[in-house]
Amino acid sequence: MTNHPERNSEYMNSLKDFIHDKYNIHATSIAPAKRGYYGETWKLETSDTNYFVKLDYFSRHQKIYQNSLPVVEYLCNNGIDFISQIVKTRGGELYTNFNLGVLGVFEWIEGESIETDETKAPEYQMLCKIYPLTKQGFNIPTIEFSDAKAILFYEKWEKLKNMQSSEVNRIVNSLFESQRDKLFHCAGRLLHFASICQKDTSGFYLTHGDAGGNFFVSSKRNYIVDWDEVMYAPLERDAWVMCCRIWARKLFNDTLKDNNIKYKLRPERLAFYCYHMYFLYLGEFLEDFMVHGMSQSLEEYFEDSYFMEERISYANTV
Repeated sequence: MTNHPERNSEYMNSLKDFIHDKYNIHATSIAPAKRGYYGETWKLETSDTNYFVKLDYFSRHQKIYQNSLPVVEYLCNNGIDFISQIVKTRGGELYTNFNLGVLGVFEWIEGESIETDETKAPEYQMLCKIYPLTKQGFNIPTIEFSDAKAILFYEKWEKLKNMQSSEVNRIVNSLFESQRDKLFHCAGRLLHFASICQKDTSGFYLTHGDAGGNFFVSSKRNYIVDWDEVMYAPLERDAWVMCCRIWARKLFNDTLKDNNIKYKLRPERLAFYCYHMYFLYLGEFLEDFMVHGMSQSLEEYFEDSYFMEERISYANTV
């Protein structure tokens, strides 16, 4: 079950009034924006402009969300104009709290989320504007080359087994049981590549983590939105999604070179990210199921496994 209020007209009016009080934004309408995975998103319309509102109720993600906002502000202040501009509160704050959620307001970006082979070139070009702006000091995560995500997944799975039995619990548990051999294999491979990558932790930058999935195309220009998961990490974090395509790996490396970024994708780091993200997704879906009763995402992850299968197949060849 979710732990936040029903999204009825009373809730929406309360949210609209709260934003007016905190931001001095007088909205004429508010409607779900249906953008992003974490939290809820709204389109706020006024008489002369629109705003994007993101409200995060996921306790495990709230600190990550609010700590990403100074990075967004920094990038905007340093000439990056293809990301969402933050709208500050009356008191000059980057976010506020509504009910039990962390709330941020951004300038509205009109457009459609599109990810194709053709969008990779502009996506990589835009990321190469971000990487040179990397600086230390932000309170955001730094990737650790470890098998922690696999360990955490197995801990959560064991916890699920010990929970009060229900039909849904049995279905979810059977999904994992059917993948037991593959899970064991991937966990071993993750540990192997983590051990290799630990020997060299140089070449960390500000990375997005899912730029392709947040590439917005409008009538005039392109954007990369949703910087909630910004992290200090090697560039393989932004490249692993297309690692199974030779042309994409070459394009990424060529774009780095053309922008005078002295970095070249490393196969061992790409393989690490394939296995790391496999367990990260599983762990998050399992957490959402155990806390919020969200089993649909987990079931879809196994049913529509072609995406990860391609990446794991690539990693198995490294």
